[in-house]
Amino acid sequence: MSVAESGHEFIDVEVIVNGRTVRSRVRARQHLADFLRQELELTGTHLGCEHGVCGACTVLIDGRTARGCLTLAAQAHGKRIETVEGLSGQGAFARLQDAFIGLNAAQCGFCTSGMLLTAYELVSEKVPRTRNEIRDYLSGNMCRCTGYHAIIDAVASVLAEVAPA
Repeated sequence: MSVAESGHEFIDVEVIVNGRTVRSRVRARQHLADFLRQELELTGTHLGCEHGVCGACTVLIDGRTARGCLTLAAQAHGKRIETVEGLSGQGAFARLQDAFIGLNAAQCGFCTSGMLLTAYELVSEKVPRTRNEIRDYLSGNMCRCTGYHAIIDAVASVLAEVAPA
């Protein structure tokens, strides 16, 4: 339902965020990342370039990675959204978190949530991958600190556990 209020169009949305049903009225042009950060206080979704290039805003929508800065909150209506806060400490995601910490793949931490969510999507496929394939899969996520070697090491170590060659 659209309603004109104060010169802005608003839309009622219902989404499942980290397992919890959320109903809200959002501005028609509000991005999902802004909705998650400002309305739901899920600040693990970072805003970097706001052009979909850096990957810091990556979330899972119905189990697939998406850019929160390019997706409108209204587009998420009826969808299941998962953020780093919702997956933290669970299963393969927890193993990825531990590997990122143990192998020094999370230096400043700005890219980490988007990188982890993308890595989680890859690991969830349970298919053995080469280092180059892992690098290609993560290529939509930028990191300015690690040089990617530690990140690839972390993902490869977890992938070896869940999808042995």
